[in-house]
Parts: sequence; C-alpha cells; structure tokens
Amino acid sequence: MRSNSKQLAIAKTVQNACIRVAKEGFYNASMSGLCTEGAIESAIGAMQSLDLEAIVGKAIQDEQ
Repeated sequence: MRSNSKQLAIAKTVQNACIRVAKEGFYNASMSGLCTEGAIESAIGAMQSLDLEAIVGKAIQDEQ
C-alpha cells in the first residue's frame, strides 16, 4: 500500500471515530434534556476527549 493510501486510511479511521462519538454525545445530551446548543457542545467535547494516539495506533496495526 502506498504511503498516501496508508495516511488516508488512518485519517478515515479518525474521522469515523469522531463521527461516532459526536453522534453518541449529541444523542446522550439530547436525551438528558439539553438544548440543541448544549447537545452540540457535548458532541464537540466528546470529540475533544478522543484518545487519538490509541485510534491512530490501532489504525496503523490494522494496516500492517
């Protein structure tokens, strides 16, 4: 696999993780009664708390 393809695969893994936790964070906040703005802030917080080293490390292992 070319280097650019590996980098794209890692980026896609990170992107998918961000989308997953943002959806979960927004849903959980909405179900807790937060307004839309609060739920969005919760989704952003969930993305900020991702363990990027772990996600990238796993993506690299999966590519090998």
